Amino acid sequence: MTEPTSAALRPGRVSFDQLKQFITLAMTRLGLPEDDACAVGRLMAEAELQGSDGHGVIRLLPYARRIRAGGLNLTPNIKVVQERAGMALLDGDNGMGHLVMERAAQLAIEKARNCGIGWVGSRLSNHAGPASLYARMPMAQNMIGLYFAVGNANHLPPWGGLDMLLSTNPIAVAVPAGVEPPVVLDMATTVAAYGKVKAKAQRGEMMPEGWMIDRQGNPLLDPKRAEEGFLMPIGGYKGYGLSLIVGLLAGTLNGAAMGKQVIDFNHDDTTTTNTGQAVVAIDLSAFGDVDAFKARVDQLVRDLRGSDRMPGVERIWLPGEQSHAKRLANERDGMELPVPLLRQLDAFALEQGIPGLTTL
Repeated sequence: MTEPTSAALRPGRVSFDQLKQFITLAMTRLGLPEDDACAVGRLMAEAELQGSDGHGVIRLLPYARRIRAGGLNLTPNIKVVQERAGMALLDGDNGMGHLVMERAAQLAIEKARNCGIGWVGSRLSNHAGPASLYARMPMAQNMIGLYFAVGNANHLPPWGGLDMLLSTNPIAVAVPAGVEPPVVLDMATTVAAYGKVKAKAQRGEMMPEGWMIDRQGNPLLDPKRAEEGFLMPIGGYKGYGLSLIVGLLAGTLNGAAMGKQVIDFNHDDTTTTNTGQAVVAIDLSAFGDVDAFKARVDQLVRDLRGSDRMPGVERIWLPGEQSHAKRLANERDGMELPVPLLRQLDAFALEQGIPGLTTL
């Protein structure tokens, strides 16, 4: 067995390539075919690179636990089960969600090139990381990308209720620009994604007031007590409505789990989650000149950023600007992982017999 370098003794940063290689090797040891393990490693490292720390390498151990329990199909037959010119429905065969969603994005892009728009839904998928990861794939092809998903555990009751029948149900939209950073909205329909709650617990930090309340309506600040309450929807009842609509589009429409059917993958490692997701690609060239569109986006971005600010506001940010800046910094300096996570990964590496992460 290879003795890993103890990351716990040298906390710091890791490079994208190192993290990708580490996850890829771990996934291979867990039984994924080499090409699939490489794809999952790349996408999980990409999540970390863009600052989505609640959906990056922190998910490796829960994925490993589910794989070992037999809850994931390591050799899925991801196939199209319904198709028309501008749409398709994928059956993920209970495979890794990253693999299903990358396939969905590729197919949506292909259909958008032919039809101007491509909508690809999926069922029998699994958790796939941050929403923007897949909205960005069409964006890289001069398209607007959208992503919807049903979350993998219910943390939200209907407005005024106590039964948790809805999830964070994220939505992402990625719009290419010219010289300005792209406009990328990536949000849960709750005030905070549950992954952020997990990240707070990992770091030993408290949650801000407004993220969660307990069943008596009192603020819940300790992320380690998260199961005693539920997440708050964005915008009150409007966020509840948005969560419902996203779930209908990503779950119910695709024949995937929604409402009472959603499996809490935090506590159930064996039951098929039947996660529903959708990727939409809109080809800019179908609407006119691509460069002209990007120039209009640039101008709008500048108008918004340069508009009058309220007292005490240093800068007006556009959606995705801060994650864009974080991505550039992480590419340059490496990605910082918290010490508790590094310790867990170090122990996991020792258990798997693979080299541990060496911090920069």
